[in-house]
Amino acid sequence: MNAPAAAPSPSLTRAALWMTGWLTLMLSMAVFGREVTRELNTFQVMELRALIGLVLIYPLVHAAGGFRAMKTSHPMRHIARNTVHYGAQYSWFVALNLITLAQVVAIEFTMPIWTAVLAVLFLGERMNLWKVAAIILGLIGVWVIVRPDAGHVDTGQLWALASALGFGISVAMVKALTRTEGVVRIVFWMLVTQSIIGIIPAWTVWQPVPAHLWPYVVTVAFCGTFSHYCMARAMLHADATVVVPMDFLRVPLTAITGWLLYSEGIDAFTVAGAALILTGNLLNLRQAGTARVR
Repeated sequence: MNAPAAAPSPSLTRAALWMTGWLTLMLSMAVFGREVTRELNTFQVMELRALIGLVLIYPLVHAAGGFRAMKTSHPMRHIARNTVHYGAQYSWFVALNLITLAQVVAIEFTMPIWTAVLAVLFLGERMNLWKVAAIILGLIGVWVIVRPDAGHVDTGQLWALASALGFGISVAMVKALTRTEGVVRIVFWMLVTQSIIGIIPAWTVWQPVPAHLWPYVVTVAFCGTFSHYCMARAMLHADATVVVPMDFLRVPLTAITGWLLYSEGIDAFTVAGAALILTGNLLNLRQAGTARVR
């Protein structure tokens, strides 16, 4: 019998390197996703992402024991989670072409708020003062960005908010799945389930992919498949309270990317709203880190 693999040693440097991979992949997915969905329907892009992702993830599946090791005792949980995730992902891609990259990512960071609420409601986690403060700050931050009192709410902002809510539900469901399932198995069933869900919607809008778009499509598939793997690897080398704040760099980096590539302006409301949302997340992380120490 093989000896169990030793747990990776704590290393801030390795965690930072894996998070650099995460940030690079997520920024690339936002840019290439916007470009490809300008010419191809979102349903087709998502179907290609899932199918190509299955090919790309095969080495990890093989290393984990092959397809036999991917067998699950909870197929309905995977189906439910990935149906929600599919809708959230569709909303995210739609939002990319309607509002600035900075606004999409800023609103996306409300995801931990929805995850916290759902974890309390359905996973039995406890609500406390820190979580309440994080939720209130996050909601105020969304209000500052969207500004419904201005008499006009951008449709793209609503798509981004729907995406964040969907991703929050998905994360809560993944959290329940991780009690019995490994990361590779969860990602494998995500790709299988979403490729099946997307067959009919993609077929109704399918068109030949122009040769110049294939690099974009493959990049979206690669980034969507391996970005979360980078995050998981970072978590092995450092606590979530160290790793997750690194992801906050995605807000200014995305804003800079939008400015450089698309000449997108960054208004004061987006900056203020993002600051409130990220402050709420930091409060929640600080509480989690304190609880762990105790």
